[in-house]
Amino acid sequence: MTEQKLRDAMELYGDTVFRLALCRLQNTADAEDVYQDVFLKLFQQEHLSNSDPEHIKAWLIRSTVNRCTDLMRFHFRRSTISLDTLGEAAAMVEESAAELWTAVNDLPAKFRVVVHLHYAEGYSTEEIAALLEIPVVTVRTRMRRARMRLKDVLGGNEDG
Repeated sequence: MTEQKLRDAMELYGDTVFRLALCRLQNTADAEDVYQDVFLKLFQQEHLSNSDPEHIKAWLIRSTVNRCTDLMRFHFRRSTISLDTLGEAAAMVEESAAELWTAVNDLPAKFRVVVHLHYAEGYSTEEIAALLEIPVVTVRTRMRRARMRLKDVLGGNEDG
């Protein structure tokens, strides 16, 4: 891949890669490492030089998820989030949505990732299933369970 195409990909999809890594890892330093690793790997992928932007975006998301999984596999982690990270995540969204995204950050990773990909990145359940290489019904189940947990935490009503 040429340097210019890499710059273009970083400009177009850098925020998506970083936010997904941060959502998955809940650690800014690790998310920055994943960002760097994923784009370095993209630079080395000659076969993607002539790919359309949606294919590159899908490749980046899949690579980000894989890299996060690899990183988590090698670290024994507790399910905690630093106050600094929480503050950064809350600053990225509007003030009215901060409470919601704080609650989303408290979800288990498998729920947090599908919610992020669906609501923040705009992917359908079928697209998420393909990106994460899991069945569509699993994505829908995770979305439903995530919504139920958010409803309990945020005090939603029966209608929505």
